[in-house]
Amino acid sequence: MPTTTHPPKHVVREYLARRARDSKPPPTPEEIRRQLGWGMLMADFKVVTTRS
Repeated sequence: MPTTTHPPKHVVREYLARRARDSKPPPTPEEIRRQLGWGMLMADFKVVTTRS
């Protein structure tokens, strides 16, 4: 099982502050991960989503 590394708290707070000012609907979880840099931290971890 891969070890998940989370972004620093200050990065998440800055992201949430930017999102609070934005009037658009929230992005997808994949886009949030990309914006927070999780793609670089979780290079070996692939997210599989299923849609019904």
